[in-house]
Amino acid sequence: MPTTNAASPIETSFEGRYNKSLYNKRRRINKLGLGFALSAMTFGLFWLFWILVTLFMEGFQGLVQLPIFVADTPPPMIEGGLRNAIVGSIMLAFSGLFIGAPIGLMTGIYLSEFSHGSMLGKVTRFLNDILLSAPSIVIGLFVYALMVKGSNFSGWAGAVALALIVIPVVVRTTENMLNLVPNTLREAAYALGTPKWQLVTKVTIKAAKAGLTTGVLLAFARITGETAPLLFTALNNQYFSTDMSQPIANLPNTIYQFAMSPYDNWHTLAWAAALLITLSVLMLNILARYIGGRNNTK
Repeated sequence: MPTTNAASPIETSFEGRYNKSLYNKRRRINKLGLGFALSAMTFGLFWLFWILVTLFMEGFQGLVQLPIFVADTPPPMIEGGLRNAIVGSIMLAFSGLFIGAPIGLMTGIYLSEFSHGSMLGKVTRFLNDILLSAPSIVIGLFVYALMVKGSNFSGWAGAVALALIVIPVVVRTTENMLNLVPNTLREAAYALGTPKWQLVTKVTIKAAKAGLTTGVLLAFARITGETAPLLFTALNNQYFSTDMSQPIANLPNTIYQFAMSPYDNWHTLAWAAALLITLSVLMLNILARYIGGRNNTK
């Protein structure tokens, strides 16, 4: 007589109940994890929304009521603005970007296109990771010991400190964006007899142009609101000055100084300065995402 492997009705019923129980258990665990994730998201967004609403309410009053863009930072209990701090922040941020971005771009190009597992490449990548995670106050203290101690506070010292923050961000972004370029493009260029330097400048960099621009903009957004490095290097200046060899006014340190004071007019200016920095960082991040998103849709 032929034997059959068909399961008995009892076994089939037990297996069905077991699978249904396991399915229900997994659904409960999934709902529990999803609930924790949504709760964490709601918690974070609540505080973020509260901070932004408070910042816009307090800062907008200062932008409307005070001559923010045409007057310099005033003495206590006297009406004034933030012209010197705005100009100083722009000079410091762009100087740091112009010093750090080319170094970061060239280093990232070397790590992606030329290192190929060499010891120098590994050491450079390791040191860049350390610099990327280093606290900004440590960088400010280093530049203080290097350029300020024994001399004087200056805008150039602040620019160097900001450049040291820009470099690791640009290096990491540049290397990652160039690694995303398909190797088929490189092989096609080599097949046409393209030298290495032309391959890098006319093929890989051109293909990753949007990603490199995004990385530079994100690095610029990061240094816009840095306070600790400038506290040890550029310090601050109550008067309007464009001399980078002397202490120079800047928005982050103005916020720090005015927010700690007991004067109402300084508090108003501190809120307005905080709003200006927030808006600039927000616009830079939106621009970076727009450039990156437009490149992904092509």
